Amino acid sequence: MDLLQVDRDLLLAPLQAVSGVVERRHTLPILSNVLLEVGAGKLCLTATDLEIQVACEAQSSETGPRQSTTVSARKLQDILRSLPENAVVSLQLQDKRLQLKAGKSKFSLQTLPAQDFPKIAGGAETGAEAKLPQKELKRLLALVQYAMAQQDIRYYLNGLLLSLREDALVVVATDGHRLALASLAINLGSARGEVILPRKAILELTKLLADTEDAVTLRILENQVSFSFDAVSFVTKVVDGKFPDFQKVVPSGYKKRFVLDRLTLQQALQRAAILSNEKFRGVRWVLTSDSLRIICTNSDQEEAEEELEISYAADALDVGFNVSYLLDVLANIQSSQIECSLGDSNSSMLMTIPGDANFKYVVMPMRI
Repeated sequence: MDLLQVDRDLLLAPLQAVSGVVERRHTLPILSNVLLEVGAGKLCLTATDLEIQVACEAQSSETGPRQSTTVSARKLQDILRSLPENAVVSLQLQDKRLQLKAGKSKFSLQTLPAQDFPKIAGGAETGAEAKLPQKELKRLLALVQYAMAQQDIRYYLNGLLLSLREDALVVVATDGHRLALASLAINLGSARGEVILPRKAILELTKLLADTEDAVTLRILENQVSFSFDAVSFVTKVVDGKFPDFQKVVPSGYKKRFVLDRLTLQQALQRAAILSNEKFRGVRWVLTSDSLRIICTNSDQEEAEEELEISYAADALDVGFNVSYLLDVLANIQSSQIECSLGDSNSSMLMTIPGDANFKYVVMPMRI
């Protein structure tokens, strides 16, 4: 039974879009498969790990009755990648196997029934919806996602808080040692909602979003969030838990402030970090009049010191931080300058972008 005849790239592109969610290690064999649905001029590919579901549509010349099957996502992708770019691929279903032909190449792949594929049921609409350019959502996620926890026992930290307010879309991530917050002014009216999105969903969604003005529609459903853009439909379950009150964490009223070039600070920290303790990654910031000294030492009694000229006239201060946390934020923001605001040696530091109230990064101090 003929399933499809299509250019290699027209099949490979949607397959690559969905296969990122497929788990290498899984309990259900069908979860390593991609669902192929063909008919009515459309080709639709769907993959899921039971928490996230990604579907991508492409145009198809097949106008016959709707047919579907599931096949190994990794094997199909590897085969298509290895074929020449302009290859024409034909797919046929024969005796529970998918026969793939391209030129003089032939492959026979095992299939599992399409009716066994575990699609995520749609959640009830809550009315909370936002529409914005893909590049803006991609930028927002990039500003905070590095601060998400990894495999923390506080599972709600292994993700990102997404909050729809009347006048803004706010995203927040924290691992308990640092916190990143970014917002975008957008008129949402009464469409309010707040959810925690899982870490894997954020990483996959960021890969799929394009740097374009094309719209992405975000809908908060009951226990789910959906993102629709281009030919992609992305649905993720939400993390059930209470996110920390991030407003309490963001300091205000700090008097010790200075602005410096982001790249200069980033490069100085990278050099100093070479001699930091590999386990604790500590760096000392020593502030005196118009000077910031950055000092790293390690267990071999080696030391690195960088001195930066800054405009600073407040009290002297000696405070320690995890250098990796500082390098993370400097690598993920695009501004030319960064503003640092400090309290005392036991207080967190607030890093912001001069003239931009929509981004805040808080990093806790560490004893060195």
